[in-house]
Amino acid sequence: MRRWRDRLPPEAAGLPAGVHRRAAGLRREELSSLAGISVDYVTRLEQGRASNPSSQVVEALARALRMAPAEREHLFRLAELVPPGAAMVPAYVTPSVQRMLDRLAGTPVAVFDACWTLLVANQEYAALMGDPSDLRGNDRNGVWRTFLGSGSRARRTPDELDELRTAQVADLRSAVTRYPADAQLKRLVEELRAGSERFAELWDSGAVGRHAAARKTIDHPRVGPVTLDCDVLTVGGSDLRIMIYTAEPGTEDAERLALLTVLGTQDLVPFSPE
Repeated sequence: MRRWRDRLPPEAAGLPAGVHRRAAGLRREELSSLAGISVDYVTRLEQGRASNPSSQVVEALARALRMAPAEREHLFRLAELVPPGAAMVPAYVTPSVQRMLDRLAGTPVAVFDACWTLLVANQEYAALMGDPSDLRGNDRNGVWRTFLGSGSRARRTPDELDELRTAQVADLRSAVTRYPADAQLKRLVEELRAGSERFAELWDSGAVGRHAAARKTIDHPRVGPVTLDCDVLTVGGSDLRIMIYTAEPGTEDAERLALLTVLGTQDLVPFSPE
């Protein structure tokens, strides 16, 4: 891990290079932030004092270190884990997708897997929707938060909310068909069925929907309502969902979005996906 960290310059990871850096590559604190794990855990992994890291931790480290597919597979083997196969929901954000995120400065962007679990989000997305860095487990899943969590900052009528829920259930059903060996996905569906009567109804009814582009009003706690276009792109071959928010140039919404970029995530309330 230390060698991989040393070889990755901060600018290649979307971070400012800064001045007076003693480390050629990423600092432990920077890797910790990018991967969403504690600095202490990064230190213990590097020093061989942490055993049995989870597949989620290994995936996050591979993503943060911009590993090529063969390197990612090697990292899983080093952790004594089997690399996720074709029957598992892909959670690998390729270096090319990560570079695209780096180049969309000023634009809120997030990447989700096929069952709408958040994999990575840029600072602008965190400023718009709330900082997701402390979320763990099901709290990172957009479907879970829609049915059983705190919802979203996006303003929706009851009909719009049910349309979203229908599309999310349809997405999960499709994911279960494509990734039949993914135990974590099956467990998510079981817990949603047990915890939400509406989810169970939609699942059992065979509801069909599609998570399409939309125009959304985000009720932001510091700058007020911001109306943005939300587009969802699917990455062929990896089944990732890229969610992008943009404002019409020259509008008050564009000015508020620019202000959010300056404010960052200071004193903002917790994350609400979508």
